This record gives sequence, structure tokens and C-alpha cells, in this order.
Amino acid sequence: MVDVDKVLDEAGLKNPLVRDYVAHWAEVTGASAVEVVNASDDARLVAEALEAGQLFPSGEDRYYSRSFHKDTARSEERTIVATNNPEDAGTYNNWRPAAEMKRLVTDKMRGASQGKTMYVIPYLMAPPGSPLERYAAGVQITDERTVVLHMIRMARVGVDHINNLADPNSFVRAVHVTGDLENLGHGTPDDQRYFVTVADERTILHFGSSYGGNALLGKIAHGLRQAAYDGWASGKFLAEQFMLLGIVDKETGRKFHVAGGFPSASGKTNLAMTLAPDALGDRYYVEFYGDDIAWIWVDEKDGRAYAFNPENGVFGVARDTNERTNPNAVEAISEGSGAIFTNVAYNEKTGDVWWEAKTPNPPEDLDGWLDWKGLPIAERNPDQAEEPWAHPNSRFTASLSQVPNIAADYDDPKGVPVDVIIFGGRTRDREPLVRAITDLAEGVYDGMTLGAEATFAAEGVDGQLRYDPMSMRPFMSYEEGDYAAHWMKILGQATDGPLFAHVNWFQRDPEDGHFLWPGFRDNLRALLWLVAFKNGEVKGRATPVGIIPTKDELLLDGLEASDEDVDRILTIDTDRWKQEMGFREEHLSQFKRLPEEIWEAHRRVARALEDGES
Repeated sequence: MVDVDKVLDEAGLKNPLVRDYVAHWAEVTGASAVEVVNASDDARLVAEALEAGQLFPSGEDRYYSRSFHKDTARSEERTIVATNNPEDAGTYNNWRPAAEMKRLVTDKMRGASQGKTMYVIPYLMAPPGSPLERYAAGVQITDERTVVLHMIRMARVGVDHINNLADPNSFVRAVHVTGDLENLGHGTPDDQRYFVTVADERTILHFGSSYGGNALLGKIAHGLRQAAYDGWASGKFLAEQFMLLGIVDKETGRKFHVAGGFPSASGKTNLAMTLAPDALGDRYYVEFYGDDIAWIWVDEKDGRAYAFNPENGVFGVARDTNERTNPNAVEAISEGSGAIFTNVAYNEKTGDVWWEAKTPNPPEDLDGWLDWKGLPIAERNPDQAEEPWAHPNSRFTASLSQVPNIAADYDDPKGVPVDVIIFGGRTRDREPLVRAITDLAEGVYDGMTLGAEATFAAEGVDGQLRYDPMSMRPFMSYEEGDYAAHWMKILGQATDGPLFAHVNWFQRDPEDGHFLWPGFRDNLRALLWLVAFKNGEVKGRATPVGIIPTKDELLLDGLEASDEDVDRILTIDTDRWKQEMGFREEHLSQFKRLPEEIWEAHRRVARALEDGES
């Protein structure tokens, strides 16, 4: 029997409610040992993981890990939000009653950590001293050492974060038990995995995975689902799957901040970590704050919206990351960075890693190369030749401090003022390069109808999007109509609120399929126009769906795109937009309590399209 009190005394963990919580779950899970973790334990834990074969070296202070081959991504269908109020049930949050889910998951966790160490990870999902700090403290319990190592990179970890809480009870209780991964029935009717956020009790119970978003509970489960519920319940803030960047005008010294939501595969991380195009680099510099989560609040004193990244690291998709698409990410995960790669290809002889598009072609010498399942690539038969080396959702994990253009004030407790909120989805037609939205309700409406092309074309629904409100579809924790109303309430408090906008880097030529816009670093040109518009320096051209730039207002020096392509991407296809409005109305009709202001915004846009007015 573990002497939990002795372990906690030796670790200096003083919060009595945390101590009770740890003792309770040590008994439930049956763990053979308990260990409290601080960030300073990283080197020792890495050494232990290397010795145990849970990590493998990948050069100096860089590591490779492999998860169970059926445990490689978040599982939306097994992810549940539970509360004690049925009114919290929404279209996307997969709601279940709290009492039912706590009993079910606790029973699965009972005795499931026998023979293992239960690690206790006190963490903070906010800069210390933040006005939102009371919502940021958590204590994750896990029986997986690699989860601890990822959490040290992704959060601020240490007992001091929970010993001195103003309210000793104001911490999220986050419990992760891996389970017998090979016998959990992944994807079958008998699937035993459950990833539950009991939002109104600030408790997270995840059973049946050791991968990423299923296991790093401070990240998505706390940083998004729980925080979104807390923000709504308190009426104080928004927690969104948003990137956050800063643009510095070196000529004037002014600095601007852009936050934004993008559905999967729509370029969010690459934009967050972008550089200025060469032709504009002498004047503009881009600073990185975060690529995945932003908490947003309004300061009553100056009437501005502020945002910060609650994470302390980057959990990026490796695939397609290279010197051209994201040079800052490449540098952030170079040797000496402490980065951890998961489910990429690994050379067991040299320690090298590789993933699709890391280089134009895979290594020619196959000696020592293992694919993401750990199988020798040299032994593949001809039928396997086209199979990927790395899993499509392979990842890298690195601390924010490793990103070369990290903003000096990324850890400012207050956050940074938000000038523009953008939404963007991968859309081959209809959506122009950029359109500004000056009305709050229309901005929230645009976010609620955000979407990206998914598999619909293959299913014969040409042009229809997979809607992803505010890019939060997988992370919603309460009803979507209430969510839209909360957006209206929070940003309605701002007397100097952010400009809304929609961007699209992915419009294609309908004949030959080429992209009309080069993308990547050139995307900064659209953001610079939005900043100029917010400052009243350009006027744009009014359309039924927002204000778009005139060509002469964009900084196009050095742009490798034809005049015809630029003209086309600055044009509104009214017929396609009219088709889109029907899809949007059907989408919005799913939500039970959508505010009338959002419906009126929809009707205004529809009328303007019919009448040909701005």
C-alpha cells in the first residue's frame, strides 16, 4: 500500500484538497507508486523513459516515441461532455448525465494502474498572475511517463502552482488512466474508451489512450472544453481553438495582434508561425504567441479585448512541415530543443526522423528505417511501397521558448490586445482572399457558419462544407446557441472591439486546379490589409458579404501570382454565395437557442445577396 501522505510531504504538496484528491485516485486506480512531478524533473524522467524503451534518442536532446498503432489521434466519437443539467446538451458536445458517466468511467479505472506509477502533475494553463488564473490551475494524474514528458513541454508544471491558490478548491481534477490498449476494442461496438469532461464539476476522466489530445488533459480537455464552459459559467471570458500572432511595423514601431480560428487542414499552425515575405521583410516582423488555443477577455478599464495562449508549448502536426512551409517550426524542433516526435518514421541506427514532405523525397538508403508502426521499411513488399512512412497525424512537441520568433511578451499575465479576429477554412471557390466584417453580430454569425471542405465532394454534395463553428466543433462543451450568445456578451462589452474577418488561401482555378494565391508567407499581405482597414488607412470595396480589398490597397511587391488570379480572388461569386446561404440556414437550424441577432445577421446577408447590395 502506497503511503500517499509521505510522498506528498516529501514533494512539498501542501494544498489539502489536492492531497485528498490524489489519495482518492491512488486508491481507485491501485497504483503501486505515486510520484509528484515538477518541470525540473524532466531530465531524470527522460533518462528513465530512454532506459525503459518508451523514448528513443533522435540526436542531441531530441526524442522519438511511438504509440499503439490504433491509438494515434483524438477520438471525437468517444469524447463526451457530461453535466448535471440536460440543457447543456448541444449538437456537437455528445452530452451525457454526469452521474452516469462518473460511475461508468470510475469503474473502468478501478485497479487499472496496478503495477504502475501514478504521476501527479500540478500545472497552470495561463501565465502566472493572469486575471484568469483561477480557471487555469489543474492537477493531472496519469500512469504514463511519456504523458508527463509531453505535459512538461505543453504546460507550466510545478507544485507552487497549486499550493498557493486563493481558493484551494479552484483546480481542475484531471484523471488519465491508459488502460490495456491492445484489448479496448478501438472502433468496434465494444469500444471501452471514454474521454469525459464533467464540465460543471471541473473534473476530467479519460480512460483508454496514451495519445496526445486524449491523454494530455491540460491541453484540449482543460484548455478548451473545460475552459470554454468555465468562461460561459462565469461570464468572464472565451476559450477558443485560435492561433495568436503579432505583427510589428519596424518603420513606425506599431504592433498589432491577430487571433483566429481555422478548421483542421486549413493552415492555422503555418499562419501562426509565419514569416514576412522577402519583399516585405525589411519593414514587417511577425511574432508567434500560439498556434492552437487562445483565452479572450475584455478589460473594463480600456474597453479592449485581450488574449493569451494558455499553453506553454506546441503540439504540431509533423506532416508537410518543412523549410518552405514552416521554417520556424523546423528550427523549434532542431537538435538541442528537447522536442519529442510521435509516430513519425525513425532510423534506429542513426536516430534520424522523417515524415512526408519533410524533404521532397524520402531517404534513399532504407537501412535502419522503421515506419510509424515500427516495421522495417526495407522489408516492405511491392504492394506496401506507397504506404506512408509517418502516420498522417504524426506530431512534434516542443516548448514555446524554442520557437525562434516567440514574442517577448508571450507570457504577459494580461495577454495582448486583439486588433483582428479572423476565421478561415479550406475552400476551393466562393470565399475570396479576405473580407472584413465590421458588425459584431455579423462577425459572430460568420464564425458560427465557418466551414471547410472535407469529404463532401466525394459524397456528391459539391461545394458544401463541413461546418465547424469558430473551429470549435470537436471542443464544444455547452449548447451552441448559448455559445453564440456568450460571444455576443463578452465582445459586446468592448468599446474598442476587434475587427472580424474571413480569409481563404485555398481558392483554385476551376479549369486546371492551381491555387490562385501562393499562400504561406504571402498570407501576411491579407493581414496587413486588415490592420490598415482597422486603422482607417484603406477603405476597401463593400460587397453583400463584407468589405474586400481593392487590388491597389494590397501590398503586392514580390508576389508570384498573375494579375488575373489576384483579380479573381478579390471577386464575389454571388450565385455560389446564394447557394451557400441555404446550407447555412440548415446548419444554424440545429441550434436550440441561437440569438435573434445571429438570425437577423443571416437574413441581412441573404437580402443583400438577392438585392445585389452591400
